Amino acid sequence: MFSKILVADDGSEGAKKALGVAIDLAKRYQAELHTLSVEEHLPHYAATVGEVVEAHAEADDYFKKITKEAKAIATQQGVALHAHVMPGHEVETVVTFAKEKGFDLLVIGFMGHSKIFGRIWGSTSQNLTRLSPCTVLVVK
Repeated sequence: MFSKILVADDGSEGAKKALGVAIDLAKRYQAELHTLSVEEHLPHYAATVGEVVEAHAEADDYFKKITKEAKAIATQQGVALHAHVMPGHEVETVVTFAKEKGFDLLVIGFMGHSKIFGRIWGSTSQNLTRLSPCTVLVVK
């Protein structure tokens, strides 16, 4: 049913749950499995170039960590994982990547933005579901 699966991975608990489901599906369907992390939070108004360089280095370290963790989890389950990190806007980058690379399933985590509204569907997952060129599985 699915031959090429993409997981949006921002390192959150929701993304980790989504990865677990995607690994299970990749095993079941013998599908190719990829993760995509989007780096979008660099300072907009930095006082110095050093601040931008420092923020970029912190983001690189963060994404290396979550990529390493995702690959370890997949490897433990006997699944090869291809990890990608790209700069840009989260929704636009994931949607464009999914379309250009021909994915037939996008797996995303369901998450809120605060403890009070933790059960309300986040705008990022809503927009990914609405705009994705392929089937979307939202994992709670």
